[in-house]
Amino acid sequence: MPVYQYKAFDQKGAQTQGVIDASTPREAREKLRARSVFVTDMVAVKQGGGGTKKKGDDGAPVELGAAEVGSGLREQFEGLFMGRAREELVSVTRLLATLLKAGINLIGALTSVIQQVEDPKLGPVLRQVREALQGGVSFADALAQHPRLFDPLYVNMVRAGEASGALDEVLRRLADFLQAQKRMKNRVSAALTYPMIMIVMGFGVVAFLLSYVVPKIVTVVTKRGSALPLPTEILLTIQKAFVDWWWLGALVVVVTWGVYGAVTRTPKGALLRDTWILRLPAVGDLFRKQSVARFSHTFATLLRSGIQATDCLKILANVVDNRLLGKVLEEVRERIIEGTDISTPIKKSGVFPPVVGDMIAIGEESGQLEELLERIAEAYDEEVDIASQKVTALIEPLIIVAMAAIVGFIVLAVVMPLVQGFKF
Repeated sequence: MPVYQYKAFDQKGAQTQGVIDASTPREAREKLRARSVFVTDMVAVKQGGGGTKKKGDDGAPVELGAAEVGSGLREQFEGLFMGRAREELVSVTRLLATLLKAGINLIGALTSVIQQVEDPKLGPVLRQVREALQGGVSFADALAQHPRLFDPLYVNMVRAGEASGALDEVLRRLADFLQAQKRMKNRVSAALTYPMIMIVMGFGVVAFLLSYVVPKIVTVVTKRGSALPLPTEILLTIQKAFVDWWWLGALVVVVTWGVYGAVTRTPKGALLRDTWILRLPAVGDLFRKQSVARFSHTFATLLRSGIQATDCLKILANVVDNRLLGKVLEEVRERIIEGTDISTPIKKSGVFPPVVGDMIAIGEESGQLEELLERIAEAYDEEVDIASQKVTALIEPLIIVAMAAIVGFIVLAVVMPLVQGFKF
């Protein structure tokens, strides 16, 4: 169904704007008129392969102006900063479930939630969702209009809750799921944050030594005129290159990061990156276990919400945090459509640990697939904790040894000329 953007006046004469779903512009105007909203301007958004266009009331395409194109680009840029809104979405979902459970209708519950939202991006999105609901759009379709905040998993679970009449229970389960995913992500981030801080601080210390300390000391040493030891010569070469060509190194880093980002945004590039990540020693095992735990949590949650297994796998392929696993899940879904079970293609994939395929097979045979998936998730949650501790325990000594070697080399290169007879 087309989505129309409109500008209008309400009953009090105040200007308002928003979006509404309708089959035609005329139907959209009638819906708004029934809500005592008087339209002054309306356009239908059309997503085309050749660019962004709008259609006027007569259906003719209208090219967007520069300001409107800039607005669209700005919205894409703002999508990178939705982290806080997604974090607050957990509490919003739980509160919405509680209000619906208490017997408050959906629009009333959304109104109450909107009054308590703190994030400046989440509030306007929920207001647009409420406007769409008032216009007769389903809750799931209203959420689907904001994909940067509500992913396919969220939308499809809400759709299943609406279809089954148990929206409050589905939202509660969804809030629990989002909270569990947040905890797991925080555990992995905490395991990797400390080593990264050590690396940055170590680089800062070395940069300070090369930029300020070493030049002053070496200047005094070189005034003696004697031949310098090899380590000192190497240090002087490195220090000169660092001071004279730091901008080139910064440029290389920026360009490399830009090329990496461009390549990994393509399907093949993302697949290559995620395949390589899973093959990394220690860290790859951590990310694999995290992906398996997320897969099991998500699959169990979707099945409990009443979504069919093939639809679950389609959603999982889009929301899983590793493209290689997503590709495997797409192949699993194709095999299921052809008539096989879930466990057989998972066992043959070589990506999932064998125990996952065995547990899923037991769940299929016993009719308790959701329970078995939850057990897998719980087991791998613990494995993620253990693996993150191992990664931290492994990386920290390596970083300390590496930094000690670098600083030790600098000290050796400075002290050697003094030991050979140089005096201040």
